[in-house]
Order: sequence, then structure tokens, then C-alpha cells
Amino acid sequence: MAPRLKEKFDKDVKASLQKRFGITNVNAIPRLTKIVVNMGVHGAVENKSKVDSAARDMGIITGQRPTIRLSRKAISGFKLRENMPIGCAVTLRRDRMWEFADRLLTVALPRIRDFRGVKTKLDGRGNYTLGLSEQSIFPEIEFDKIDFQQGMDITFVTTAPNDEQGYALLHELGMPFSDQHDAKN
Repeated sequence: MAPRLKEKFDKDVKASLQKRFGITNVNAIPRLTKIVVNMGVHGAVENKSKVDSAARDMGIITGQRPTIRLSRKAISGFKLRENMPIGCAVTLRRDRMWEFADRLLTVALPRIRDFRGVKTKLDGRGNYTLGLSEQSIFPEIEFDKIDFQQGMDITFVTTAPNDEQGYALLHELGMPFSDQHDAKN
């Protein structure tokens, strides 16, 4: 059975985007290709177990084992040596990507206190990055087992050629953008 958000994309969003932008080739319709979740762990230099704890939480959230990210060069001011673990990341594709996006948009983001939507700034090539300040907004994470609050960056990578089409794709999928972008258009 296909993920719910993928079915919505195939049934409704594709046709809507094709009509809105006058796209004749079905392969040119903007679509989501991957979601990258990244955690840079604060305090990883002093306490190496923080990276393992962050990786465990990210694995629970995404359903996929993260890769540990190592520092590329030494920075003496931060007491950082080359090849020290400083974070973790996951690249989600296909069904896992759609399931994670659905849980993020329908369950996790509405759990943020005083949530008024996400910023509407895309990167110029139709991709969107969202920053979260803590991992506890995901229902899979138990409050009792959190060692420390850790933020993360979530990047939605699309095939959209520009920000307008990328915004339209994400908006149709249910991304709760704040009203700033709608006021400009």
C-alpha cells in the first residue's frame, strides 16, 4: 500500500501543478526527490555519547539508521580535532520519505507551541529547509528518555526549477507556510 501523502500527490497535486504552470510533459511536473534530516550536536566535543544519543533519537524519528558526521578539519578555538564525530544525518527516499513527510506535516509541526506556520524562504532552486529547535515534537520520542534537547534541519529536495514551483508543490502537499508568501503573490 502506497503512503497516504504519495497517493495525494499522484491523484491531486500532479494534476493541479500541471494545470497551474501549463506543463505538457508529465516528467517535468515538480516532485519531491528526497528529504535530508541533519543534526549538528552541540557539546559533542566534550561528550562523545551525545552523538550516539542524537543518532538513536534520529533513527527512531526517521525509521532509518543515520550516518555519523565527522569534522573535516581541526579548529583549535573549539577544541575540535579532525575526524571527530560532531553530528548525524539521514537521507530519506521513496516510501520512507513520504511517510516521514506525512508525519512531520500532520502530527509533529502542529504539536509546536504557538505554531503560526513555517517561513516561506526557499533556496532559489525550489528546495526548502526547515529548522526545528527540539526533537521532542515527534510523538515517537518519549520525554523520559531524552538525554538533552537537540534541534535538527530538515531539507526537502524537489525537482522544481524555481522557487515558485517549489513553493506550489510544498503548499499543495500541506506544508503550513505562514501567510507572508501569499501576501507577496
